Formats: sequence, C-alpha cells, structure tokens
Amino acid sequence: MADPATVKTDARRHHDPRVRGFASDNYAGTHPEILAALALANGGHQVAYGEDDYTGHLQRVMHSHFGPTAEAFAVFNGTGANVVSLQAMTDRWGAVICAESAHINVDEGGAPERVGGLKLLTVPTEDGKLTPELIDRQAYGWDDEHRAMPQVVSITQNTELGTVYTPDEIRAICEHAHGHGMKVHLDGARIANASASLDVPMRTFTNTVGVDVLSFGGTKNGAIFGEAVVVLNPDAVRAMKHLRKLSMQLASKMRFVSVQLEALLAGDLWLRNARHANAMARRLAEGVRAVDGVEILYPVQANAVFARLPHAVTERLQKRFRFYFWDEQAGDVRWMCAFDTTEEDVDGFLLALKEEMAAA
Repeated sequence: MADPATVKTDARRHHDPRVRGFASDNYAGTHPEILAALALANGGHQVAYGEDDYTGHLQRVMHSHFGPTAEAFAVFNGTGANVVSLQAMTDRWGAVICAESAHINVDEGGAPERVGGLKLLTVPTEDGKLTPELIDRQAYGWDDEHRAMPQVVSITQNTELGTVYTPDEIRAICEHAHGHGMKVHLDGARIANASASLDVPMRTFTNTVGVDVLSFGGTKNGAIFGEAVVVLNPDAVRAMKHLRKLSMQLASKMRFVSVQLEALLAGDLWLRNARHANAMARRLAEGVRAVDGVEILYPVQANAVFARLPHAVTERLQKRFRFYFWDEQAGDVRWMCAFDTTEEDVDGFLLALKEEMAAA
C-alpha cells in the first residue's frame, strides 16, 4: 500500500483553515493524533461489524477507565448512542425522566420518542441539573396504566447549559432513582470536559456512584465521528447489540470508529483536549465580564459560555464570527470553545465584541 503522504488525490480544499468560530465544538476538525491513528488502522483486511482487533482492544481501554465489567458498543453519533442506550433500558411502555433542557429532549429531532419508542418526562431546571426533588415531580404512577411508566433517569454531564454535576450530586440521583426501581443513564457527549473541570477520573462520577449506562462522546473532543454506548451495569440493559443494529448504528468498518476512541483514551489526549477547551472558555468568560452591557448567564464550568447582549450587537457580531442564539427572544447566546481554539481566537473575538458593543 502506498505511503499516504505520496498518494495523489483529486480532492481540493474548499475552506480557509484559519477561520474559527464559537458556534459549536462540532465545527472543529480532527486532532492530528487521531488522523495518525486512522492511518495506522488502515490497510489490509479486518473482520467487519466489530470483530476486528481495534474494537477488541477498545474494550480493554474502556476497562481501564470504567472497570472490568464495562462493555463498549461503538456507534456513529451521540443521538444514536442515546437512543440505543435508552431503548435497551426501557420497556415499550417505559418513560425517561430528564431535564427540560436535555439534548435528548430539545436537540435530537424527537428521535428518542419516534425512533426509540419511549416517552420523555421533562422537568424544568434553573441550571440544567436534576436533583432528587426535581426527579420526584415525574417519578410517580408506576401502577397507572394511563401513564407512561418512569423507568430511567437521564442526566447530561456536562449539562446543556455548561454546568457540571459533582460526584456527590450524581450519587444522590442514582441512589434516589434506584430506590424507586429506576435506572440511570448519563449522556456524556462532553464527559471529558466534565472530568477536566472536576479534576477527577471519569469513573468517579459514573460507575463508582451508580450510573448504569453511559453515552461516551468522542466527536466533540477531537474525533471525526464516533461515540460509544458504555454499559456499566450489565443488568440494566437488554439485547444491546441487536438494538444497535436495529437503530442503524452498527458500523461495518468499525475499526475506524474504535481506533479514534482508542487514540483519545489509551493515553491522555481526551484530557488534554478537554482541559484546553475549558481553559479557552474561562479566558473568554474573563474577558466578557470586563465588557459593560454583557451578562454571563450560568457558571462557566466546562467549555461553554452563555451570555446575554443586545440583539443588534449579536447580529453584527455573527457576521464576523459564527455562533448561535440560545434564546433569540431574550437575547441569549452560546459561545463554545473546542480543542483547537487558540488564545488568539478568543482575544480576537473579545476585541470584536468590544467594538460592536461600543458601536451600540
């Protein structure tokens, strides 16, 4: 097989790689170490559908993070990981309690309900975080055939509002949910950022405190694509491999998903990337606090900054940097930092923000 460095291609670059924004960590490219890992996995033939050597090794890597009973099922994307997880944890009549702001409720196109066939029971929260008391607003009616049966509590770490649960907070949720006979799912699309923020291993706020199933995120932390359903409690799921296939999340050339997760997790790349993204968000928040007329809405605990500023300023600033409204009517916006966000990116954005606020 030819050296990739010498292979000619008809593909052309269609973007300016110097351009970065603050819209989403999904906008970022792929970390060079992951690209190198993909090249290592290329060439020759490997058994398809997860029977390859890379997927086998990924199981051992996951054991080092989540213990010897953890089993990883690689999938294409975060919505797929969540839908497969929740399907495996619920009956056809089951329901999932989650925060109103949860990704499974507001950003997955109804997939958990329409594809997964389950009911979401949502709870409004101030900071994106559930508590045992908030869970109890929906944790009732198990014997009422007129109501979907609460069977799972799903939390997001870190949350959609950029806040981070402490291990003790998740332990309290797990103990409360298990006391009601429910299971606990953790949407970890940005689990690395939460671990970096807390400065603890991922197991400290997952299997150690009672989480049953985890959706592990790789894409937002430097992968091209690829997440994993990590089963921490084998008794919490049924027919996982069948549900993964049924949900169209079984990759034929799975080695190229597994090797990306291995590249992140076998060493400290996952943590380096997350720490950097978090640090850039802190730098951004510190600069924003010095700008009169801009309000930061939530504690900046991971790689997201939520702010409120004049609508006209946002529209002008969006012409210079990509980012999204979070609540356009209120004037709320979200700024995300990624593993490749630089100090120069942040400082350039802050300068543009100050200019637009001064013009207002």
